[in-house]
Amino acid sequence: MIIFPAIDLYDKKAVRLFKGDYNNMTVYSENPIEVAYDFEKKGATAVHIVDLEGAKLGTTPNIQIVEQIVKNTGLFTEIGGGIRSMETVKKYIDIGVDRVILGTAAVENRDFLVNAVKTYGEKIAVGADVKDGFIAIKGWTQKSELTLDDFLRDMESIGVKTVICTDISKDGAMKGTNHELYSELSKKFSLNITASGGVSTINDVKKLAEMNMSAAIIGKAYYTGDIDLSKAIEVAK
Repeated sequence: MIIFPAIDLYDKKAVRLFKGDYNNMTVYSENPIEVAYDFEKKGATAVHIVDLEGAKLGTTPNIQIVEQIVKNTGLFTEIGGGIRSMETVKKYIDIGVDRVILGTAAVENRDFLVNAVKTYGEKIAVGADVKDGFIAIKGWTQKSELTLDDFLRDMESIGVKTVICTDISKDGAMKGTNHELYSELSKKFSLNITASGGVSTINDVKKLAEMNMSAAIIGKAYYTGDIDLSKAIEVAK
């Protein structure tokens, strides 16, 4: 299992939200590039970046920060947040991003997703953000009418390979991750599923690795010191 430590960008800073609430934001670093260097020093091979402003606005306000991380580290870089057009996908791929994550657009504009997968293959991943069993969109501010299972079945049929599945109720709450959900999904679907939201202890990492999750994202627990990143990477192997 690959560990993706996370950098959430807002106003060119590394921040964390509590359960996706923009009014409940903590700034952890004024220099996200330093944070990425630190990940690499601790043995990380990958980084998960979310542009929180992009998620709200559908633009790329932090693309220069992303480009600097891509150019100045050897980390496999994936980015999500407000990617709603082929032009934006191309922008990120052109600066060297390894994988682009479509969220709201994958739900609201299936043709765009199909086109993106046809054009860029495995460089396209989809974010499945779950609220009470349904897919949430627009930076988690709205709940769609799509159930998680129906959505993932559709992703398989389109040829999507990687899905980042976040249980919003667990995100940033430091209460552990939703092991039952991930265990169920790994049995039902052939997708590479990345577990996200609430990975707050080494035990969480261990359990997810035992479930054969493809990857896990560590966010707040890294910044608070509750998870030692080097140890998590070892356990995940």
